[in-house]
Amino acid sequence: MNVLKVMMLTGLLAVSALAGDVTGKWKGTVETPNGSRETVLNLKAEGAKLTGTVSGRAGDTAIQDSKVDGDNVSFSVTRNFGGNEVKSLYKGTLSGAEIKFDVSMGERNFQMVVKRAE
Repeated sequence: MNVLKVMMLTGLLAVSALAGDVTGKWKGTVETPNGSRETVLNLKAEGAKLTGTVSGRAGDTAIQDSKVDGDNVSFSVTRNFGGNEVKSLYKGTLSGAEIKFDVSMGERNFQMVVKRAE
């Protein structure tokens, strides 16, 4: 019985080791109706939790409601535009040195790719 537990634990650790680490600085370009904008994400994974910031026109905004599950990452960012709070939801998948995100802001949806910064 103990051998089975050790084998299961070893398997779980091996799967965890295969998952990438999203910790670090990431850069990408977002296409908006007003043109292209560079965005920078500073992320730190601690187990299933993620902390960090997303840059924008008004500076850096802290991420909230974060989750890391293997190579999948999700979080939200709430920004204030002219007195209105707008919540953006980010759902992404890590693949090598890039993360592909599906981002939704209310009715608007777009995709964004960020690459690990040097």
